[in-house]
Amino acid sequence: MDAWGNPIYVRRTSIRLIPTVAALAETLMFLPGASGNVDFWRPVSDRLEHPGTRRFFSWPGFGGAPPEPDVTRFEELISRVTREIVRPVDLLAQSMGGVIAVLAALEKPELVRHLVLSVTSGGMDLRPFGAADWRALALQQNPRTPDWFRSDRTDLTARLRHVVAPVLLLWGDADPISPVPVGQRLAELLPASRLVVIRGGDHDLIDSRADEVTPLIQRHLWDAA
Repeated sequence: MDAWGNPIYVRRTSIRLIPTVAALAETLMFLPGASGNVDFWRPVSDRLEHPGTRRFFSWPGFGGAPPEPDVTRFEELISRVTREIVRPVDLLAQSMGGVIAVLAALEKPELVRHLVLSVTSGGMDLRPFGAADWRALALQQNPRTPDWFRSDRTDLTARLRHVVAPVLLLWGDADPISPVPVGQRLAELLPASRLVVIRGGDHDLIDSRADEVTPLIQRHLWDAA
């Protein structure tokens, strides 16, 4: 009622809640693929408007990073990442880094707020999807690197439905290593996921198509906060 006793009619409308900065993850963790290129995610990070602290991972023994005595197998590499997740984080991962990101999200669901996974297996066997075998080429190009990624056969298919964080899946339709059907299958298995396919995108689309993918990532990290 108004001051004169007349009813006030309010038209029903939808209200979009804008997250406050306090609702966002405190740290953005960027995980590269098997190359271990610590700079791979920097073009996206430089364009991304987000108050979170940036943490760029390298892999011991890859991409010029020195070996570490306490990281000698794949399980220890995963522990190295999860040890650093002590406060709310967003994980942004490419290719083999995506397997580590999914495992971290399963281990610490209360702290991993969002996932951005690009052209990854996500812990699935890619052979049924017609994916090109990258392992022989990786060995030929980098014969002295550890074999953690090449020998890993982690199968997370049955566990993907337990990932509670919202997931943005970024794929390219010109990637022979992780074809679009891989992303489509992950979108079916991950409960809160969205797949975006970049026309002409290859396995390096995060780096080469940073102008296109950054707005998608920005929207994901803020809208789902």
